[in-house]
Amino acid sequence: MEQKTSSSLNKLILVAALGYFVDIYDLLLFSVERIDSLVDILKVDAKHPSIKSVGMDLLNWQMFGMLIGGIFWGILGDKKGRLSVLFGSIITYSLANIANGFVQDVNTYSVLRFVSGFGLAGELGAGITLVSESMSKERRGIGTMIVATVGVFGAVVAGFMGGVISNWRVSFFIGGGMGLLLLILRIGVLESSMFKNVKESKVRKGNFFLLFSSAKQIRKYLAIIFVAVPVWYVMGILISFSPDIIGKINPAIMPNPGTSIMFAYLGITVGDVASGLISQLLKSRKKALFVFLTLTLISIIMYFTVATISIVAFYSVVTFIGFATGYWAVFMSSAAELFGTNIRATATTTAPNFVRGAVIPISFGFKSLEKLFVNSDGTADSVTAAIVVGAIVLVVAYISLYSLEETFHKDLNYTENE
Repeated sequence: MEQKTSSSLNKLILVAALGYFVDIYDLLLFSVERIDSLVDILKVDAKHPSIKSVGMDLLNWQMFGMLIGGIFWGILGDKKGRLSVLFGSIITYSLANIANGFVQDVNTYSVLRFVSGFGLAGELGAGITLVSESMSKERRGIGTMIVATVGVFGAVVAGFMGGVISNWRVSFFIGGGMGLLLLILRIGVLESSMFKNVKESKVRKGNFFLLFSSAKQIRKYLAIIFVAVPVWYVMGILISFSPDIIGKINPAIMPNPGTSIMFAYLGITVGDVASGLISQLLKSRKKALFVFLTLTLISIIMYFTVATISIVAFYSVVTFIGFATGYWAVFMSSAAELFGTNIRATATTTAPNFVRGAVIPISFGFKSLEKLFVNSDGTADSVTAAIVVGAIVLVVAYISLYSLEETFHKDLNYTENE
């Protein structure tokens, strides 16, 4: 019986990990193929201003889809089950990404990036919730670490494939196809016993507003979100728009966004392992988050100084930035451990998507500050704008971390009262 339980748990971790792999692959695929796809669709040069502006708008549509999808899939996960979300989210983003390969105009592209984001919003939260509820409190951090580490490697593959595959449409077909193949693996994965017990009870499940039912609930929900926002400030601004920022400091350096993403996520893959192990070693989520948030601060400083020396220095720093922001595994563990079983999927699914969705106000602030800060030649000062936004994001993250409760030893078999 024990062997069967162990086998089921291993398959669950494998499905969750591969699901997140495809999730991240498809999520970052647009950033990798942004320039090539828009050059093809808009029929303009790669350096045309519309490439940047339209690209940021499309990214915002994708992230807006994730915000809406996070709420939808989270509530569904607490009402109908974690497995229903795994199936629904995977098939949605897989079909949407295949359709992305057929787009011929920006409007259709925008709609499909929204639908892709909507689908991508559900898989991670459902997978992490299932793993957390199925493992002991001493070992659940290891399970989450495996899921996150295998998952973020999908971005490395996306960056690599972007360089190998010359046709951007084929890249979208591959991403969608991998998702559909993943559905076969899902067969035989069991629902968590914690959810089954709650499902049979009369307690209200999947009430999104329960996350805001008291000052304490609001504080811990916002705290876990803001702690992870620096990860997407780095990916959404510093990495995705590195040609605009680094190129302003040293015109001789012109980073490739796809290659930058590949190196960054190579670092994140190692960082997720390190942060997960440090969390287990210290028996503390908060201490591990503090260590890696501080490393993120150091890496951002290096981005604006050391990375501007040469292209080799740039990619080296980008790899270190990835390692420093590789605390996603610990962040997801904390999100799952902060709330009761009746709203755990809602919290664990919405939190990372609100973090990802933070790219919208971050990019809006970045673009607004570019207009406020102008270089001597009259061009937008992307460097100062990025620094100011980064400073704000980091200060808020440290304040949020200070108020966050420790969850390492927390028993998850409980519900939230209305």
